[in-house]
Amino acid sequence: MAAQIIDGKLISSQIKDELREKTALLKEKGIEVTLAVILVGEDPASQVYVRNKKKACEYIGFRSLSYELPAETTQEELLKLIDVLNGRKDVDGILVQMPLPKHIDEKTVINAISPSKDVDGFHPMNVGALCIGEKGFVSCTPAGVIQLLKRGCDGKINIAGKECVIVGRSNIVGKPMSLLMLRENATVTIAHSRTKNLEEVCKRADILIAAVGKAGMITKDHVKEGAVVIDVGINRGEDGKLCGDVKFDEVSEIASAITPVPGGVGPMTIAMLMNNCYEAALMHMES
Repeated sequence: MAAQIIDGKLISSQIKDELREKTALLKEKGIEVTLAVILVGEDPASQVYVRNKKKACEYIGFRSLSYELPAETTQEELLKLIDVLNGRKDVDGILVQMPLPKHIDEKTVINAISPSKDVDGFHPMNVGALCIGEKGFVSCTPAGVIQLLKRGCDGKINIAGKECVIVGRSNIVGKPMSLLMLRENATVTIAHSRTKNLEEVCKRADILIAAVGKAGMITKDHVKEGAVVIDVGINRGEDGKLCGDVKFDEVSEIASAITPVPGGVGPMTIAMLMNNCYEAALMHMES
């Protein structure tokens, strides 16, 4: 029995449509949701991401401010711009597109963004809030995975009480993903490059989340029959095509549900960024 495909394009469209309706209601009250996007340098992949974010803002009805700075922009100049945006009442979210040029320290830049405008969910205060179950922004990719699990397969995937294995321990996906799955009452194991008997560990999973960044690393030998498999990886295969961390063709034969690459987790990241922006605007209305 082939796995059911969890369609990230469809689910992200549903979320954007819901946000579009809610944003229209805010506009009637004279409130405009605004996202400021900063891009330093001419990295082609980053330019594509920024374009997609602007398109999503336009579709939902957000105002987007775009700051495209030359690669030689100094760290001091970038921090000055962030400081100005932090102080602007008409800006709800600030996003600095990563990676930054080598001479700029990403950590310093992330820490400079006001936690209440950190719609990427990378600021230590937001990460800490997630750790202790307080309110804060959650990084967009893990938040998107939760929505895929909740909305995919007609809402039939239950997370509570399930054994979940996450392969990968990055600050952007693996770690926050584990905290979110705990919040949903899953039993969580984080595996990584030093994990012994990785196949056996993965085979315990009812829900297997691959976020390693290695093309085709997860094979059918890692997957228990009937497991739900979420592939966060975005890699280029030897043929130059986009592929995930999971060998889709063979794993889809034994999994009960699986996300494709492209068209799975990818579109969800931008949808959840838009959701964070909307939430930031509500928060700023109350303060």
